[in-house]
Amino acid sequence: MIDILIVEDNKEIGTLLCDFLRKENYMVSLADTGEKALALYEKYGAKLIVLDIMLPGMDGFAVCSKIRETSNTHILIASAKTEKNDKIKGLNLGADDYIEKPYDIDILLAKINGIFKRKYAREELLEGNIRLNTVQQILYVDEQKKTVTEKEFELLKLLMENKGVTLKKEYLFNSVWGSDSDSEIQTLTVHIKWLREKIEQEPKKPKHIITEWGVGYRFE
Repeated sequence: MIDILIVEDNKEIGTLLCDFLRKENYMVSLADTGEKALALYEKYGAKLIVLDIMLPGMDGFAVCSKIRETSNTHILIASAKTEKNDKIKGLNLGADDYIEKPYDIDILLAKINGIFKRKYAREELLEGNIRLNTVQQILYVDEQKKTVTEKEFELLKLLMENKGVTLKKEYLFNSVWGSDSDSEIQTLTVHIKWLREKIEQEPKKPKHIITEWGVGYRFE
């Protein structure tokens, strides 16, 4: 999974921001259109999207709306559109924050570092009787330690981080196995089955990992 996806049609600004973020050790990708951004996101995923609004073709508002259909990844709008109505529209479409251009690069970096510290540095994910220690990579169910593989752990962590959101099969597969993996997408179905056997009271009637037929899975 990509750390940060920059969606910016100004090549100079986009490249400069990527350079700064890579110096901070983030894995960064750059898209100069909304269509490319959605293609990259569906293929690799991203923990944070820095999104411009004024893009050729599909604009940033449409990108934000589309991503929010299937994901609660953090979206930070960075735009020269400074009118109150634009900000309200972006936030109502699901953006988490809105910063005006031109912005101070140090302030933007501080915002991004803060987002990663708050959202992704959690040592534990706790949902009901399921506890996931993200540092030691240990799964507990009813405080009983369960043996999980690395891929099972990554898959469950991704689902829990996006609680209540149906994640597409392709997105889950590419995020956990990588788009260049030799594995087949059927591998995902098998791992979901194994996880259910470990966390569900009745694996055939799951209450945590729910199938959205024809789309993917969500964690409840």
